[in-house]
Amino acid sequence: MPRLALFAIDLVAVSLLVFGLYFPRHRRRDLVVAYLGVNVGVLAVAGSLSSSTVGAGLGLGLFGVLSIIRLRSTELDQHEVAYYFSALALGILGPLSGGPAWFTPTLMALILVVMYLGDHPRLFRTYHRQVMVLDSALTDRVALVAQLERILGARVHAATVERVDLVNETTVVEVRYSYPSSQSDRVLAEAR
Repeated sequence: MPRLALFAIDLVAVSLLVFGLYFPRHRRRDLVVAYLGVNVGVLAVAGSLSSSTVGAGLGLGLFGVLSIIRLRSTELDQHEVAYYFSALALGILGPLSGGPAWFTPTLMALILVVMYLGDHPRLFRTYHRQVMVLDSALTDRVALVAQLERILGARVHAATVERVDLVNETTVVEVRYSYPSSQSDRVLAEAR
């Protein structure tokens, strides 16, 4: 398959990833620019490295350095990291022209399908994660979980205490919880 066609397929794929999947679901405009920029930048660098005598190892090393710098510069949620690496992978796949003509477009489509399904709003829609600050210093795990379930009106699956302040009587806790399906539908409807 001609390289220009692969580049065009990459641009279509990253547009679907960013404008069809990520932005409608998460609404972070700043990451739209980041995902597009990393994809096109990686596509350009990988395209130029694939046609030169510079080794692929150097190119992949550069991508690794770029990833580390970007991921350490701001805190990203795990789903945002997944989109980041999907944009990165699409950019790396764009200049690959070895193998059958269908191979690279199929891998790009696979990335899009996995991201569509893995980040679908209906998948695990009753499960939530939240960091809470409680107005009491709780050191008893059973009491902590009971209070969280009472406040949230949900079943707590995990509660990780991040900090207990005995002076100000507060507890910071990361809680993972779920609502029954019918209650989750009501909570989602109220949030809209």
